[in-house]
Amino acid sequence: MIEVRRLRKEYPNVTPLTDVNTIIKKGEVVSVIGPSGTGKSTLLRCLNGLEQPSSGEILFEGVNIFAKSGHIAKVRQKMGMVFQSFNLFSHLTIIENTMMAPVDLLGMGRQEAYNDAMRLLKSVGLAEKAKNYPEQLSGGQQQRAAIVRALAMHPEVLLFDEPTSALDPTMVGEVLAVIRNLAGEGLTMVIVTHEMKFARDVSNRILYMDQGIIYEEGTPEEIFDNPQKQRTRIFVKQLRNFHYDIKSRNFDFVAVANSLAEFAHRHALSSAQSLKLQQIYEEMCVSVILPGLPDEGMLLSFDASCTEGGEECEVAMRWEGEEFNPVEEGDELSVKIALTKTKSANYCHDGGINLTQIYF
Repeated sequence: MIEVRRLRKEYPNVTPLTDVNTIIKKGEVVSVIGPSGTGKSTLLRCLNGLEQPSSGEILFEGVNIFAKSGHIAKVRQKMGMVFQSFNLFSHLTIIENTMMAPVDLLGMGRQEAYNDAMRLLKSVGLAEKAKNYPEQLSGGQQQRAAIVRALAMHPEVLLFDEPTSALDPTMVGEVLAVIRNLAGEGLTMVIVTHEMKFARDVSNRILYMDQGIIYEEGTPEEIFDNPQKQRTRIFVKQLRNFHYDIKSRNFDFVAVANSLAEFAHRHALSSAQSLKLQQIYEEMCVSVILPGLPDEGMLLSFDASCTEGGEECEVAMRWEGEEFNPVEEGDELSVKIALTKTKSANYCHDGGINLTQIYF
């Protein structure tokens, strides 16, 4: 359906795509993953014709879409795109946002467009919001409306560029549920995402991008369970690990807590596990260990990791200095809060390094 050949995209100071090659078949759900800045969004914008490649070809149903005879406008009508920032027209109601393109570009009658839009809005639970303006909707509702607007053009392919990255964690699930339903209906989709569990569950194939190319591709099991290339292995391993070095008493406590919450959400940890992660961080790390460290040369490393699916979690805290067992010598209340409903807690002091590990 879509074939990408030796695609390259250059900007004045950076080249995000150097040599991208892949084939996307009709009915496939392909997730694109990888570190930030590796060209994932640029690839989608090239597929949709929003960016002109520096060289290479993109064939849609056998036709090079950037050739003079490629009819890029018609191809774009067949490729819907959902952006991370919604891109709804703020001066139009949700129903007007949905109807506009089918009426203006497809020549659909207003009543037919209205009926189709209401059907689609109902399918994602937004029928009662049809006459609301975007600002009157939550982020999750706005993204669902953006998906409906793309679907109203009846595209053959739907492209998603980080559709949940701008959402509060509490709203992510409602958007992913809509995408999951579309996958079940057989719509061809290409999804740039950082939601790895979702990518694993919904995708037929995973493209891992790095160094401006599709560095490795395969089934979800091949990429997440048995990656063959070094950078892929490093990326997958880092997905299930959180690391932060505290080097000052004035570190950004809230930012770390938020990052931990995102880590818990990304790996589908239960609410109880997420709470326990925060309690260990706040009570054991910040309240018990940090106060005893010297200001000069301070380094307290906080690491969290979990198994695939989040069944088991581990927190490790390392710091230099004299022997101090926070489990036995720390503030009794803080230690109790941190260790309640955990499986075990270990401490050791070796070579001037303190290490506390907590499993739950």
